Amino acid sequence: MSKIKFDLEIKFGTEYGPEEEEAVLRVLRNNAPTSGDECIRFEKEYAAYTGAGHARVVSNGSTALFLSMVGIGVGSGDRVLTTPITWIATAAAPVTLGAEVDFVDIDPVTYNIDPNAIEEKLTPNTKAVIPVHLYGQPCEMDAIMALSQKHHFHVVEDAAHAIGAEYKGRKVGTFGSTGCFSFHEQKNISTLGEGGMVVTNDPAVFEKISLYRSHCTRVHGASTKYCKLDEEKFPVGKRFWWQDFDDCGYNFRMTDMQAAVGIVQLAKADRLNQRRIDNAAYLTEGLKDIPGLTLPVVLPHNKHVFHLYPVMIDPGEFGMSKEDLIYDMLHKFGIKLGFHYIPLHYSTAFKNRGFKKGQFPNAEKLGENLVTLPINPRQTRAALDYLIDSFKKIRQS
Repeated sequence: MSKIKFDLEIKFGTEYGPEEEEAVLRVLRNNAPTSGDECIRFEKEYAAYTGAGHARVVSNGSTALFLSMVGIGVGSGDRVLTTPITWIATAAAPVTLGAEVDFVDIDPVTYNIDPNAIEEKLTPNTKAVIPVHLYGQPCEMDAIMALSQKHHFHVVEDAAHAIGAEYKGRKVGTFGSTGCFSFHEQKNISTLGEGGMVVTNDPAVFEKISLYRSHCTRVHGASTKYCKLDEEKFPVGKRFWWQDFDDCGYNFRMTDMQAAVGIVQLAKADRLNQRRIDNAAYLTEGLKDIPGLTLPVVLPHNKHVFHLYPVMIDPGEFGMSKEDLIYDMLHKFGIKLGFHYIPLHYSTAFKNRGFKKGQFPNAEKLGENLVTLPINPRQTRAALDYLIDSFKKIRQS
């Protein structure tokens, strides 16, 4: 039983194997550079995997979002819309550049931003909308992109939960001006705990993101006005070059060691995601007859990659509140449930910006009643059976 509990305590994330270990050692033997050949290769393979024209590795998913805002020119006086059910990085990216953020309530079935509620929140200074492919379920991108074309705002996809997810057969992250991915330790693939990627089909946005990612450095050569971006290789025999800085940028680079692991993880991504999909289907079958639980819905045109497995609790029908369930599952069965997320307008950061409880009822219902169950590609059927059985026992107690 202890092995089963261990499998459930490690709730989220990916798995590493000997291939990742060898990748780390290979880069270590090469003096572990930053932003070298491994990063360039990872970018090319990630662009090919998603179908995007360009990809740039960054230090984490938060910086991917921030650089996307920089890339599309978000700043003071602009307005950005997103969902209140997300990690704060989604909203913080525009806020820290001086923009105003407003929230749009969620669809009560998918828990993603409700495209039918976006239009009423648009104003002439709305610069961007950030849909979040929450828990691995793609947003309704056709409706969002139609609004973008009609009202001329950028779409920046927060795909931190959705590596490999597909909307109508197309990888998420490739619909908007940019797509932002996270390789944090809890995500579907990881680059040694932290890491991120920005993809785009817009060369101008890509160049701006690339410059600001690394101090806005240009390298000038003897025979040209300026050479390539800082992380690319210079022609053999170029002897005279010097640096210039287009602006004051940032250091949001990735290391080659992380990228080497990312290359290995990316090759496994579809297989690891399929394990998540299979585990989610097994959980759904095992939990479907328990009263008071609303299990995740997978829309027929979506490939949902189940970064998380969300369950909505009806306290009256189930017989206990979310808080009591979390406590009892941990202390009676050793299973740690999660809650993703507390609505952002409940936070001090956004209460100080004028938001109040009652503004987004669907998001607030989720915040009060939703838990996330352990799910990852390492889980055994024995661990899943223990999780299902624990729900049934707690319901009967």
